[in-house]
Amino acid sequence: MMLRYALQTIRDRKGGFLGAFVALMCAAALITACGTLLETGLRGTIRTERYAAAPVIVSGDQNVHQRTVKHKKGKTKVKHKAKPIAERAWLPSGITQRLKDAPGVGEVVPELTFLARPLTPTGVMDASRPSYGHAWASAALTPFLLVDGRAPRAASDLVVDRGLADRAGLEPGDRLTVQSTQAPRTYRVTGIAAPGRGAGSGGSLAHQTSLFFSAQEAERLAAHPGRVTAVGVTPAKGVPADELKAAVKKAISGTTAQVSSGGDRGAVEFLDAAGARVKLVSVGGAMGGTSLLVAVLVVVGTFALSVQQRHRELALLRAIAASPKQIRKLLGREALIVGAVAGVLGALAGIPLGALLHDEFVARGAVPATLDRVVGVFPPLVGVAATLLGAWAAARLSARRIARIRPGEALAEARVEPARPTWARIGAGLALLAGGVVLVVLLGNLRTEPASTPVTFLAVVVLATSVALLGPLIVRATAALLARPLRLTGPGGRLAHANLRGNAARMAAVVTPLVLLIGMTCTVLFVQPTLGAAARAQARDGVRADWTLAASGPGVPGQAARQLRTADGVEAVTEVVRTTVRVGLDKYPAQGVTPAGLDRTWDPDVTAGSLTSFGAGDVAVSEVAADRLHLKPGSSLKLTLGDGTPTTLEVTAVYARGLGFGDLTMAHDLVARHVDNPLAATVLVKTERTKDQLAAALKKFPDVRVLSPSAVGDLQAERGQENAEVNYVAMGLVLAFTAIAVVNTLAMSVSERVREFALLRLAGATRRQVLRMLRTEALAVLLLATALGSGIALAVLTGFSVGMTGTAAPAVLPLVYAAVVAVAGLLALTATALPGRAALKSRPVTVATAKE
Repeated sequence: MMLRYALQTIRDRKGGFLGAFVALMCAAALITACGTLLETGLRGTIRTERYAAAPVIVSGDQNVHQRTVKHKKGKTKVKHKAKPIAERAWLPSGITQRLKDAPGVGEVVPELTFLARPLTPTGVMDASRPSYGHAWASAALTPFLLVDGRAPRAASDLVVDRGLADRAGLEPGDRLTVQSTQAPRTYRVTGIAAPGRGAGSGGSLAHQTSLFFSAQEAERLAAHPGRVTAVGVTPAKGVPADELKAAVKKAISGTTAQVSSGGDRGAVEFLDAAGARVKLVSVGGAMGGTSLLVAVLVVVGTFALSVQQRHRELALLRAIAASPKQIRKLLGREALIVGAVAGVLGALAGIPLGALLHDEFVARGAVPATLDRVVGVFPPLVGVAATLLGAWAAARLSARRIARIRPGEALAEARVEPARPTWARIGAGLALLAGGVVLVVLLGNLRTEPASTPVTFLAVVVLATSVALLGPLIVRATAALLARPLRLTGPGGRLAHANLRGNAARMAAVVTPLVLLIGMTCTVLFVQPTLGAAARAQARDGVRADWTLAASGPGVPGQAARQLRTADGVEAVTEVVRTTVRVGLDKYPAQGVTPAGLDRTWDPDVTAGSLTSFGAGDVAVSEVAADRLHLKPGSSLKLTLGDGTPTTLEVTAVYARGLGFGDLTMAHDLVARHVDNPLAATVLVKTERTKDQLAAALKKFPDVRVLSPSAVGDLQAERGQENAEVNYVAMGLVLAFTAIAVVNTLAMSVSERVREFALLRLAGATRRQVLRMLRTEALAVLLLATALGSGIALAVLTGFSVGMTGTAAPAVLPLVYAAVVAVAGLLALTATALPGRAALKSRPVTVATAKE
């Protein structure tokens, strides 16, 4: 009986349920799209290319491990955690002999993989495509086969893959300059190779360029003497892959080496893809959590408005003896029906939406193309389930008041809005307001971006939710403040003021999504500029050099720095190479700097200790890292370098400019030996020479540029901008959903007022006056939402700024802020005007009679 009545109600009130349907469908799509990202991070496969012909790959351990032993109630629990390292872990070359002696092993092929970018006279060729160098002996791992020319023999010989040869028009005998880990060198192309059947298509690998050198030259360029990147193992004749894998595992037992086979080989080949899986899990989880909170807030608000519009109908049901349980059951089943249809359609739409989001991440370099996107049944099911649960809970919450009060009171409240919200609602709103304040205070004590970012967005949602609960009181207070200005604007203003004061709950439902839109958009757009401005300022203030060298390619070669050190008029040259290290399992940005003449090129604002005798066994740490790790000058710091090598260094100094230069600073040579790219990110030069004189001295290095000292800050900002773009894309869907919610809620609010407009027309108001009243209401609501949303964003950004930069100086860009408010205003006015014009098309007498 109740189900049939629910279906009939939905059929007869399609317009009333349309807003809730749109909100639920968008919520399901958003949650499904985020779920596909999360699932890709958890289960996404990485296709192998270079190792296609080797069923088993032995590689270094790419993780830092931590084991914790706990004794409780006579039981011992061992907890194991692992975190990925930033660079490639290398293996001792002696492991190849152990593998050759293993039973069932056919061929053992050691692999060297290192940076090798082909150059044109104007810079890097095809910079968007990663390019790696290898020894020709490892070509069998793909396998690469010669299609023209011969294999490299001398140190100046080079074999290129056919894809590069076609793109660059290369043939055997041509010359090609390659920038690798050393100074750029020109090689003679002796051959062109193409992957064999099944290893690639079109004459090249799909996601990389391969350059092959002689064994001696490859070892020199790899710059890891006595070590190999990986080892490919093939089985002896008749030995199955599983048996080979077991034999290899037994052969390397007692070492830190890892064995990979089948689909696991891709993670060894493409370390960036393996790291991207972790990033996708983090981004997908954080974005999905934020999306869920925003969706719940929007859906609850939409259902509250929908139930409020049906207050009279529900009051009549209570008056004819419908019990509170029946009212709740009716609304719950209506919500489940609408939620089921909207959830299924939204989940189906979320799959291509997730694909678009994934493609954007790939296009911006946040996710490599080698990580295959996974589309399973779990995200759509979660989207549908979350939609159903959210719809049901929203309907039940919205129905609490009408279901509890007496039938006579229900009819009275259907005519007149309650004077104030319930004490329970006010108490919940104040509790959430207090929770938001606590989160802002907490932000002021968080010093790392990974910890601050989720708390930042959570604080916005919590404060916006408190506004939703306290909305009627806020709207009434605003109406009191705007009473005189609104009355001065004429009849439309006076009507708008009466509506604000008399229909505060309805207006509050409109204010909430606008507050969320403005607050969330400003927070998303200004978090990175706040961080970037502080980092850029610290980097600029900390550079004492006269010029900065940077490269359009992978970095500035060490030979360029050495050449300048011997030049006349050059006082000091500091090479800066960047990496990421781990202290325990915690990740810290780090840099390596040349100690000689460091005080003449670099000033990190040392607050404790000294950099005077900074050397190979020393480390300087930022104040943030020092506080977190409880360090001071003279302390010992155990850390894991980028390639997984553990080391212990002595803290010699603590400095304040950690945002500009990273949390840890070590000697250049130490860091350069343990990174994939040992080329300097920047080189600081203290000299009397002019820019043109420096450029002339570096003409052998075509991709090296001479820049002003302020370029250090700009380069720092560029690195931050890459992370910002990922956040913009990740939060773009949430903001789009919120914008849809704004339009949806405003349209629902206006379209429900058809009878009100008809009565105003019958009382003598013209269409123009009614529309002017709507515009005035919309502007008043926009003013209130702008003040609240801006206040929330400013409070959250201030807390973020205090925690991350040490000062309450959020970077708010005036033009961007004005654009945010203008877009919100455009949405509000459009979503008010269009339904308003549609509502005024009917004849007033017909509408008034029908409603009666």
